[in-house]
Amino acid sequence: MSHSSPARPLPKAELHLHIEGTLEPALAFALAERNGITLPYADEDALRRAYDFEDLQSFLDLYYALMAVLRTEDDFAELADAYLARAAAQGVRHAEIFFDPQAHTARGVPVGTVIEGLARALDEAEERHGISTRLILCFLRDESAESALATLEAARPYLHRVTAVGLDSAEVGHPPSKFREVYEKAHELGLRKVAHAGEEGPPSYVWEALDVLGVERVDHGLRCVEDPELVDRLVRDRMPLTLCPLSNVRLRAVDTLEKHPLPDMLRRGLMATVNSDDPAYFGGYADDNFTAVRDALRLGEEELRTLARNSFLAAFLDDEEERRARYLAEVDAHTFV
Repeated sequence: MSHSSPARPLPKAELHLHIEGTLEPALAFALAERNGITLPYADEDALRRAYDFEDLQSFLDLYYALMAVLRTEDDFAELADAYLARAAAQGVRHAEIFFDPQAHTARGVPVGTVIEGLARALDEAEERHGISTRLILCFLRDESAESALATLEAARPYLHRVTAVGLDSAEVGHPPSKFREVYEKAHELGLRKVAHAGEEGPPSYVWEALDVLGVERVDHGLRCVEDPELVDRLVRDRMPLTLCPLSNVRLRAVDTLEKHPLPDMLRRGLMATVNSDDPAYFGGYADDNFTAVRDALRLGEEELRTLARNSFLAAFLDDEEERRARYLAEVDAHTFV
């Protein structure tokens, strides 16, 4: 008796993924035990019940508190490898992974420990999981510009491991222009540039990310739809947007998934991609997000294929165009069931 194999997920690149946001409760408790740390939750179920967020800040409070379990290179390597295994099962072929060094150095964990631990897992990602990877060093925008500069300087011995810089954490009140100097320095060091803008912050933050920081991708960019001139600019420049639909709902950026502007953004010609952001907290990894928007927004096969193609076109694969072409061919050849 033959059994048909389950449908394979659509091949995709993940471009908006915080590695600290992949810390599942089981691993959090395992690392806490290994490092002699007591978490303020009785068990995994109690921790999951805390995942009911009012807004971005309520999420960040828990997000930073749980990071206390990450101490050693082994911890960061184990965290990254666990994400890559899940991502591979969800059809991810290429992952560009954010990390937040300031959240760790503030706890006394050296930046080298973070980068070398993550890089150890990423070095094995292709062989173990069939995923190519890039690493993106993010600055916390609710910290000072001076702290960002100091972080970049501390990371200099490890920048051969890093492809780009990014900007994340609490957006409102911390415009991209605050980080002009560190982005100029990163550019001088040969790093690519991305930034979170227009999630909770206004469309003006997206303009600043483009014109002041010179970003090559806008992370989120959800609120660009409020500014027709900005939409025209983004379409004209083929500027990628790394949208995170399940995150948008969990953090109340949109009321329901059915009200997400993704279909309208595609119709208007925006180069949208779909990503998971902090999947351990927001209810789904990369293909879970694809499935959710497919069902809630009634996206057809060609719209899903466009989202997947966009992800590879927006990836930092300029030095590996043959690889990019291979991934795009996989998308074109994919059979939906």
